[in-house]
Amino acid sequence: MKVYIKNKFWSWGGGSDVLDENKQPVFKVKGKILSITRKKFLCDMEGNRVYIIRNKWFKFFVHKAFIYDKDKKKIATVKEKYFSMRANYTVEGYKDEIKVEGQFFKTGAIIYKNGEIMGTMRREITFINDAFELEANEDDIPFLIALIIAIDNITDRKFK
Repeated sequence: MKVYIKNKFWSWGGGSDVLDENKQPVFKVKGKILSITRKKFLCDMEGNRVYIIRNKWFKFFVHKAFIYDKDKKKIATVKEKYFSMRANYTVEGYKDEIKVEGQFFKTGAIIYKNGEIMGTMRREITFINDAFELEANEDDIPFLIALIIAIDNITDRKFK
């Protein structure tokens, strides 16, 4: 399955639309207004929360973001690999070993689960906003959308 995550040009909290291959909405990302941790909510089309994503409050040398389930239980910590020339991220605390390797800020990345390719992400940076193309198994799509939002939060926070 392929989905497109398009950051909204104008959104109070940094929301995004998630569209399928037919340009039909499948998820919404709602951002919290005035959030120091860039808190965002991945919701289904009925408005039900699927995941909560937020950055670490204080950052020293390692940039992190957290993914929570709908019941506010932390299920994963997304961590940028320290001093890497490429965009490499690890996911800790999740049921499987997840790694993201590639050039997230430039073109894209490959997402690995337990050493096997889980999905691919391609990033398009425009003057107006960011957009991502995600291809993966349909069952993995919601978590991977949350993962991409977490990495995008980390990337945005590094440059602001």
